[in-house]
Amino acid sequence: MTIHITSKEHLEQELSQTPVAVIDFYADWCGPCQMIAPFMEELASENAEKGVKVLKVNTDENGVLAEEFWVSSIPVVFFAKNGEVKEGFMGANPKNFYQEKIDAYIAENA
Repeated sequence: MTIHITSKEHLEQELSQTPVAVIDFYADWCGPCQMIAPFMEELASENAEKGVKVLKVNTDENGVLAEEFWVSSIPVVFFAKNGEVKEGFMGANPKNFYQEKIDAYIAENA
C-alpha cells in the first residue's frame, strides 16, 4: 500500500525509516499521474517485504514540498536510499522501469 505524505516532517520521518523509498509527486487531475498510479500500488505491495516504501505526494496539497524538490511538471518519481534522495525521473514510465531502479537500490544494500 502506498503512503500518502501530508507534510515535510511526515516525508522525513518515512525516509528515515526505510532503506529504499519511491517518492511519487502527482496531482489528481494529471492524466499521466493516473496512468502510473496502479503501478505504484503494485510496486508498494510487491516490494513491501523488501523494506521498500512508495510515498505519494499530492502537489496540490503539498506545494511547499513540490517547490523544495523543484517539481515543475508531473509526474515526477524520485528514488531515495537510506533517507537520501538519489535521483528523479519526470514523466510516466513503464512499471518495469521503476522496478529495475528499486532492484538496483536494494542490490546496493546487499
